[in-house]
Amino acid sequence: MSVIFSELRQKADAEWLSLTAGDKPWVRVGLGTSGEAAGAEEAYDALIESLGSDANVTLVGSMGLCYAEPLIDVQLPGGARVFYANLGADEVADVVGGHIKSGRANADRAFAWHGDERPEGLGAVTRLSELPTVRVQTRLATKLAGDVDPRDLSQYIANGGYSALEKALEDMDPASVLDEVKNSGLRGRGGAAFPTGVKWGFLAPNPAPVKYILCNCEEGDPGAFNDKGILESCPHTLLEGLILAGYATNSSNGFIFIRQGHNLPIDNSRKAVEDAYAAGLLGQNILGSDFSYDVEIALTGDSYVAGEETALMEAIEGKRSMPRYRPPFPAAEGLWGKPSNINNVKTLAYAPTIIQNGADAFKSVGIESTSGTAILCISGAVNRPGMYEIPMGSLTVREVVEDVAGGIKDGKNMKLFQAGGPLFGPIGEEGFDSPIDFDSITKTTGSLGSGGIIIGDEDVCAVNLTRNLMAFNQFESCGKCFPCRLGMTHMVETLERISQNVGREDDLALMERMGASMRMGSLCGHGQLGYNPVASALKYFEADFRSHMNDKKCPTGACGEGQMVTPSRTRP
Repeated sequence: MSVIFSELRQKADAEWLSLTAGDKPWVRVGLGTSGEAAGAEEAYDALIESLGSDANVTLVGSMGLCYAEPLIDVQLPGGARVFYANLGADEVADVVGGHIKSGRANADRAFAWHGDERPEGLGAVTRLSELPTVRVQTRLATKLAGDVDPRDLSQYIANGGYSALEKALEDMDPASVLDEVKNSGLRGRGGAAFPTGVKWGFLAPNPAPVKYILCNCEEGDPGAFNDKGILESCPHTLLEGLILAGYATNSSNGFIFIRQGHNLPIDNSRKAVEDAYAAGLLGQNILGSDFSYDVEIALTGDSYVAGEETALMEAIEGKRSMPRYRPPFPAAEGLWGKPSNINNVKTLAYAPTIIQNGADAFKSVGIESTSGTAILCISGAVNRPGMYEIPMGSLTVREVVEDVAGGIKDGKNMKLFQAGGPLFGPIGEEGFDSPIDFDSITKTTGSLGSGGIIIGDEDVCAVNLTRNLMAFNQFESCGKCFPCRLGMTHMVETLERISQNVGREDDLALMERMGASMRMGSLCGHGQLGYNPVASALKYFEADFRSHMNDKKCPTGACGEGQMVTPSRTRP
């Protein structure tokens, strides 16, 4: 172990021990976007005010149990952890304060516990690892979410952070790191599912002195929040992966690209980069090695197309987010004309565990065609929405909804799910038993994409949902190529007619022709995939369309007055 890292680790271990086994209770308040929305900050402020110096109170990331927010975790010195869910600011003084003062958990409000021994008085309370939302998970990229302060480098290091980087720099050359990632079978988690090691291999041999690794956290898909979730909960996981990618490809610089306005991920990432520089984990001669690497945070405005790899580079260069013509491809000529490689947050976040534990350990999770885990964002008409990291191929969509997400709200039936982002449409019951992995979901006309899965109940009209998906796509078209710009607009106008029960007999055929033109003539995937939502909706829910067109009524009552989505011909 390098002297520099050894000193960092000793300091981090001492600080961690003082929190977990010191003379004060440690109270962790989960703060992610879901926690913010549920009042976690107010609960934190109330705890600071009521507990004062009697306890260490820390904001940590979200464990992904969005339905339980605000989630507050109380650990007495050397004892088990007790979790309290949905605890409001007006309750924390009594519940948490009472627990700390008496040394006895509040059994009526306790949500779960974690540790070696069950706390006294919690006989009926479930162990955290036995909760239905936790027991199916294998947390690799999110293993520290909810456990550590995302803005504290020492807490990350004390839990194994940067050990993979230290191992790579001390014991492995760049080619060995690249081979380990190739052998792991890791596929990109941004949607295309291209083998990551192969992608890095396109860049590695290029002898250019300046090469870029770009991390894409634009994440504009409605229903997807796992990239932001990683940066909200443990940004150093991503940063360590980004540095490892730079080392494996002999690159000089990295960029973390985040959509403007996502304040928690932006602030956490900036702090992580700043602290990594101060600790010698970034900059010149990292950890005393010959490897030097610099990282910056880059922001873009609200633009879904900015997530396309060449549009992302345009945004970093200060231009409008519009795709480039290819070739040349980024590995040859990318950001500022230099060789570049673009990866998703989740993809890079797996690199530390692959290097630390080996390719075979990663391949042992998941299935042969898709190793590792899927980080799912389950939302919509379910009882337990959240972010869950499960082994690839281990569960079907139906099992995730019923066993993990607690079934459909109000005892209703599941009608559809929509996965892969707004360029993919609703999928009916025929797809409910598809295993959750890249290849199986693709067979249903959908895509696992970046992991967002939106669930619809029996009250959802497939026409209405498709119209809203297409309205989003139309608004987000960058306008560079007219097949996408005009095709999206006319598609929304056609769906609007159908939803208002004034559709024409040839409207379905018309949209199919428009889709063919968009697929052949569009510059990037936004237009090329633009007809997908309609095609999927017609495959599974043609009856909904026929009800509007032939019976002149919405089958569920979801469409009607006040429900129109007027297409915007130009972005504001």
